[in-house]
Amino acid sequence: MAKAKAAKKKSILTEKSLEFLRNYHNTHSPVGFEISGQKVWLEYLKPYIDTHFVDPYGTAVGVINPEHPFKVVIEGHADEISWFVNYISPEGLIYLKRNGGVDHQIAPAKRVFIHGKKGIVKAVFGWPAIHTRLGNPDVKEPSPRVDNLWLDCGARSKKEVEELGVKVGCVVTYEEGFDELAHDYYIARAFDNRIGGFMIAEVARLLKENKKKLPFGLYIVNAVQEEIGLRGAEMIARRIKPDVAIVTDVTHDTTTPMISKIVEGEIACGKGPSLATAPAVHNKLLDFVTDVAEKKKIPVQWRSLSRSTGTDTDSFAYANDGCPSVLISIPLRYMHTTVEMLHKSDIENTIMLIYESLLALTPKTNLRYL
Repeated sequence: MAKAKAAKKKSILTEKSLEFLRNYHNTHSPVGFEISGQKVWLEYLKPYIDTHFVDPYGTAVGVINPEHPFKVVIEGHADEISWFVNYISPEGLIYLKRNGGVDHQIAPAKRVFIHGKKGIVKAVFGWPAIHTRLGNPDVKEPSPRVDNLWLDCGARSKKEVEELGVKVGCVVTYEEGFDELAHDYYIARAFDNRIGGFMIAEVARLLKENKKKLPFGLYIVNAVQEEIGLRGAEMIARRIKPDVAIVTDVTHDTTTPMISKIVEGEIACGKGPSLATAPAVHNKLLDFVTDVAEKKKIPVQWRSLSRSTGTDTDSFAYANDGCPSVLISIPLRYMHTTVEMLHKSDIENTIMLIYESLLALTPKTNLRYL
């Protein structure tokens, strides 16, 4: 007789969690304009925390045990890459500048939202038809560049554009939102890094629902402006002055075609969160989290980073007098595109690794090197 298949493990994500996941990722939260996403995030988080605050630039922080002198941060960043309106031509075409590391090569024929002074204005990235690009064998086919991409919102003069509420400095985001694929894969425009905000909120939910009491103050931080230089984390680290920081972000699934494993290491979606070694990653805290993963049978993958992690880990590690910090990353395909892809099991395992690490951590945990 064939062996019966083991029952599928129950997901830690509830229907309410998944509704929040969809809603949060469909809310536009561009660099410097994160307020809409932060409102959604805070509204979901409030039942699971004691208090919260928002700093002058919009970093949102939920706090559990706010009076405790020992402070632990779990952190993700709220912002998504986008564009700025830079020039409006007499013919009503709109030219742009980057706001963060947005990829110009994916832009042609994309639909976008211009966040104008009178509300959302729909537009498209125009691009010459293939017939016209290939019609002259003596002319090299053009490639998309920031300086030859434009938006067309239907206006045919600068005045018509401005009458819609669009002016220089308006931010532009892609239209695509959250969706589900086969085999428990999700796609979204901005998993980098609103998935981090989602996961730390879920950690707070699990602590509350499981009635766990922490022996320290926990600061659930959703930082702004990571995509332009880790600026939000830099500000909030100085304000909180944490004793320990657990940072979550995305990392590359290097099984994707055209990515070199020799350069980027070997990481794959569906095989667990990635732990990184780097100068900013505190060795003893990394060993502590690794030990938690082994004891709780949470699968992890490994990646080596160089001078910096390129994440908010660097800002927390080097803030104030130094803060032991660790980076827990979730594997992601197609980073900085509109179809960023990750696996549901990695979301669950990353949440559990942060959750179990918090339950094992105390102010007496020895993180001294000497």
